[in-house]
This record gives sequence, C-alpha cells and structure tokens, in this order.
Amino acid sequence: MRLRKKPWIAEALGQFDDILVEPGFSGGWDGVFGRPAPLYVELGTGRGKFITDMAKLHPQVNFVGIEAVRDVLYCAACKVREQALSNVRLVLFNVNEMRDLFAPGEIDRLYINFCDPWPKNRHAKRRLTHGRFLEMYRDLLKPCGELHFKTDNAALFEFSLNQFAEAKLELQNIALDLHKSNCPDNVTTEYEARFSALGMKIFRCEARFEPLCKT
Repeated sequence: MRLRKKPWIAEALGQFDDILVEPGFSGGWDGVFGRPAPLYVELGTGRGKFITDMAKLHPQVNFVGIEAVRDVLYCAACKVREQALSNVRLVLFNVNEMRDLFAPGEIDRLYINFCDPWPKNRHAKRRLTHGRFLEMYRDLLKPCGELHFKTDNAALFEFSLNQFAEAKLELQNIALDLHKSNCPDNVTTEYEARFSALGMKIFRCEARFEPLCKT
C-alpha cells in the first residue's frame, strides 16, 4: 500500500534535531552520542517499534536507525521522543549509500527486518541481503560483526541463506518458524506482530562475517 504523503512532515521533523541527524559523521558516531559504546544499526527502521524496544533493553548500546521514507521516520522519531531514549539516533538516508554514513569497521551489528523482497528475478540485486550489499556490510562491520535478519517471505529467506553461504558467512540461530521456536529474547517489529497474529511464519537467522571469531 502506498503511503499518502503529508506535506507538513518536513517542517515537523525540524522539532527532532536532537534525534534526527544529518549524514556526515562517518567514523564519529561515538561523538554523536557523547560516549563510546557498541554501535547497532537497523536498516529500514519503519515506525520505530523495534529500535525503541531494543534501546530500552540495551541502554549500554548506541542505536542508529536508517529510513528512506520521511513520513515513516517521523513516527519513529515520535516514539524515541516519547520514551526519552538518549541512545537512539535516526537518519533519513538511502541504504545504498551507507559507505558515506559509516567508516570501515565502525558498526558492531546490523539488523534487517522485513525488507522489501523484490520478488522479480531481475530485481534481485536490490534485495538487502544480495551479495553486493553483503560486501558493503563486511567492510563497515567490526571484526566478528553480525547481521541479524528477519522476514515473513520464505523465498527471500531461502535466497538470503544462499547469498550468505556464497559469501562464506557463518550462520547461527536459524529459525524457520520464529514464534514457535525457543527465542525468549525476540523483539518484534510492527510488521512481525501483525503477521504472526495472522498465523504467518517468521523466518530469522544470524550471520557472522568472521567465522573464526570466538564469543
């Protein structure tokens, strides 16, 4: 469903200059938050349920949410403000240009939740788990960095597992029906809550970029 554009959003976003940041802090995100801490990044923040819930559970972590849709980002910013979360920053940005937003080895963990499956084969390179994106993530993640991925789309999940394998990523905690598996610490997104309530399966996995790392 296409979101109806709200012309007042651009002005309203100006009220969140303590939460929304402009690109230009590559290599300096500790300074943005005013402290050194692990940096977790969500690609496609949506309305902000996941990132705000995670930030409350992990106050010792700095969270950055990237979202390309202005209207949706406004909803996320409202959630961050309402919950007075000092460890969340949001960026209106295109994931394709992430190398301009983070320095090599700056990110500890990436989250991709319910991204666009781009179902047509000719659009495969647009999927956020395609090999061309994985190489970019590898550069931006610290040694032993991780990618946590969730989707309701079985075809996309199968495609992603194959891409991870081709890129020689180490897979762990694979769930083919997340809400029936033993994952007590799972934090849901808006989409996830809606889909699971309809009885739809949620697929999840974690991919480690340096298999030899020890936890």
